[in-house]
Amino acid sequence: MAFEGLSEKLNQAFKRLRSKGRLKEEDIKEAMREVRLALLEADVNFKVARDFVKAVTEKAVGKEVLESLTPAQQVIKIVRDEMTELMGSTNARINFSSKKPTIIMMCGLQGSGKTTHSAKLARHFRQEGKRPLLVACDVYRPAAIEQLKVVGAKVETPVFEMGQGDPVKIAEESLKYAKDYGYDPVILDTAGRLHIDEELMNELRAIKARVQPHEILLVVDAMVGQDSVNVASSFDEALGIDGVILTKLDGDTRGGAALSVRAVTGKPIKFVGTGEKLEDLEPFYPDRMASRILGMGDVLTLIEKAQTEMDEKAAIKTAQRLKENKFDMTDLLEQMKQVKNMGPLSQVLGMIPGLQGKLRDEDTQRGERELQRMEAIINSMTLRERERPDIINPSRKRRIAAGSGTSVEEVNRLLKQFRQMQQMMKQLAPKKGKRRPRMGFPPMR
Repeated sequence: MAFEGLSEKLNQAFKRLRSKGRLKEEDIKEAMREVRLALLEADVNFKVARDFVKAVTEKAVGKEVLESLTPAQQVIKIVRDEMTELMGSTNARINFSSKKPTIIMMCGLQGSGKTTHSAKLARHFRQEGKRPLLVACDVYRPAAIEQLKVVGAKVETPVFEMGQGDPVKIAEESLKYAKDYGYDPVILDTAGRLHIDEELMNELRAIKARVQPHEILLVVDAMVGQDSVNVASSFDEALGIDGVILTKLDGDTRGGAALSVRAVTGKPIKFVGTGEKLEDLEPFYPDRMASRILGMGDVLTLIEKAQTEMDEKAAIKTAQRLKENKFDMTDLLEQMKQVKNMGPLSQVLGMIPGLQGKLRDEDTQRGERELQRMEAIINSMTLRERERPDIINPSRKRRIAAGSGTSVEEVNRLLKQFRQMQQMMKQLAPKKGKRRPRMGFPPMR
């Protein structure tokens, strides 16, 4: 996951600060040297790293910090606040026009994930109750139109296309179509190049002049590091962008682009791509990203993911079955599927405060393999066996193990875990005629 190396180095620097009861100015300056080195290794722009460390040092060596009871915590808070400010302070939203449709022009270099993220953006808007329209303006790349149709179908969004025609004319005609059929917003998937050239920019300027987009979003690959900031600067100078979508933030990227883009270009990051699936798109919140980088987790995004990806009706049904003590293996399988919908286990656990940076890749991979084994075992059971696991005798266990590609020992382990879960649920369930004890502080007398 992005920022792991940066998070680890920053936490090492802060650990040394925490080990000291009182801080001296030299302690803070030493820690800030380590922070600056960590930022540079994460591919943060040199000037951005220098100015960041200077701003933090000036605030951290103040009398109120050095003489406070928890100076190390004060320094970490200053680092978090400055990092949030560096990335833009607040979530930058899409500016929707009062006169429909809102036109969003997607641009970027070839291979940055522009077409996929056009579809991800359409899915995001559909979840907000809007009716987006995807427009195929990339008429040069082989199978680009077909690719947009495929991802459009997956997110249940129509695609407007006119074959290998004039991109400017296609964009113009798509607006008439959107107005006639009530689509809003219109997302233009424009052509990219392997590198920035005048031909590409002239075409993008022509589209901009003809349709007057309300938002121009640049799709940037975080994996290319500092070069992504240079790309953003070039596109902004030539075209005038309104925001950035940073892709591949789930990869082995050093994360410097996220910390540098706003400071260098003055343009906000509006969304981040966190995986290959079409649901792997998150609005960018600078304060939450700062918390993730500093290993503090991101509970708000985790809650939002759960609310978005989990089936509310299924959750209510499961809660009722838990209350009635009827929770069975089918319910457990459903819960496992809901958790998988939220994304890779490493990504979900990384949002929990205290776990980021402490989870090794092999631990999360082992956890994901265990979930897959459990799912395979339950899928190999009959409906009656799922409802009444107590009827599963040795011959049934052998059949289930063979059908799931696991061992009898693994089947036994799952059955034991499920019995323990049931026992715990019985203890937590309110007894008949008794009220569930109130949570919180005892009443004042």
